Amino acid sequence: MISPAQGDWVPDACTLPTAEEPIRVAEFDRFFAESVHGMARPAPTQLELQLAADADAAARDLAARESNCCSFFTFDFDTTGTGLVMRVGVPAAYVEVLDAFAARVEASIEARR
Repeated sequence: MISPAQGDWVPDACTLPTAEEPIRVAEFDRFFAESVHGMARPAPTQLELQLAADADAAARDLAARESNCCSFFTFDFDTTGTGLVMRVGVPAAYVEVLDAFAARVEASIEARR
C-alpha cells in the first residue's frame, strides 16, 4: 500500500502524479517545520496538530489540495483553548499512512528542540 520510493507515506491510492509527489511531501515537511507546534494521537485513525496562529490559510490550502488526490484523508479545523487545531483522519485501512505522516510531524518537532 505504501511505496518507500514515494517518501514512505504516499499510498498507492493517491492520484497525485508521481512526479509531483516529492513536491507535495516537501510542502508538508515545510508546513510541519514552520507551523506545527504539537501533536496528539487521540485514536489510531486520528491525528491532531497544534498549529501556529498564522497557519490557518496555509493549512486549509494544503489540506484541500491533499484531499483532492488522497480522498481517504479527512481534514477538520477547530479553535481550542490552546489555539488552532488541524485534525487529520483516515479510515482504518490507512492507519499505516497516518503512522508515517505522524512520524514526519514528530521528526520535525524534535528537530526544533
